[in-house]
Amino acid sequence: MTLALRVTVPDEGWLDRLADLDDRVELSVWDFSTPQPDGHIDLAVLPYTVSSAGLDRLDPAGIDAIQSQALGYDGVREALPAGITYCNAVGVHEESTAELGVALLLASQRNLDAYARERAEARRRWGTSVADRRVMLLGYGGIGTEIEKRLDGFGAELVRVAGHRREDERGAIHGADELSELLPTVDVAMVAVPLSDATTGLIGDDFLAALPDNAVVVNVSRGKVTDTEAVVRQAGRIRYATDVTDPEPLPADHPLWSVPGVLISPHVGGMSSAMQPRITRVVRDQITRLLNGQPLADVVIAASNGPKGLS
Repeated sequence: MTLALRVTVPDEGWLDRLADLDDRVELSVWDFSTPQPDGHIDLAVLPYTVSSAGLDRLDPAGIDAIQSQALGYDGVREALPAGITYCNAVGVHEESTAELGVALLLASQRNLDAYARERAEARRRWGTSVADRRVMLLGYGGIGTEIEKRLDGFGAELVRVAGHRREDERGAIHGADELSELLPTVDVAMVAVPLSDATTGLIGDDFLAALPDNAVVVNVSRGKVTDTEAVVRQAGRIRYATDVTDPEPLPADHPLWSVPGVLISPHVGGMSSAMQPRITRVVRDQITRLLNGQPLADVVIAASNGPKGLS
């Protein structure tokens, strides 16, 4: 039988998970740490990483498309040679990242990080409930909408903010141009925006100064969305809980580790038991599309290095 597709996967576990694929698909292991294999590759599945390191060494003559296991693709457009299509992992990490965002919020509000550090010497202290709080969802895409689902029922008032103002069945989704008016009115800002020129450094001195005392900012987007030094300057008045940092990883001697009111997890939003079945479904779907002569889904960089049209 003539093979129709050659697909590479980053580790042996993928061979077992995809063992029942159409006989026309040839699977082999390549984790991008070694030179690009000889011959033509129709689809290469990246290891789970948010780094674009090494993509600039790829030969587009031998590879058609890359399927990332991550949602973000910072730096990929600059590194990827023209002629290779790049797809991100939509529908894989949004739920897990939303869970972690809510966990960071609850831990910060109820002093769980302090109790964990103090252990037997922990002193009882008043915490802040999510109930009766006004919570801003800044970024109303896949992660933002999943955070909204998880906060429903907590008794909080949700204020949704996206790039542009619009209405849906639940009411107003505010535009980013309303931020300066909204920030003084909220107790929590849950930040889940894509990294772009417009959002780099968004959580800076002006943003933080506009929030009321003891407000908490939760960042589950990208580290560069935050001006880290601004958080250090405002720490004590504003609390900050984040899964991402700038720089990343955060050096052990960085002041952000020791300033009050800061809670940090090491970029693990998508690292849960929910990831593997979802990314496996994504890869299966992409292979089916290729076998059927259909376009790949969730193309963020087309083979010409031009952007996919986004809704």
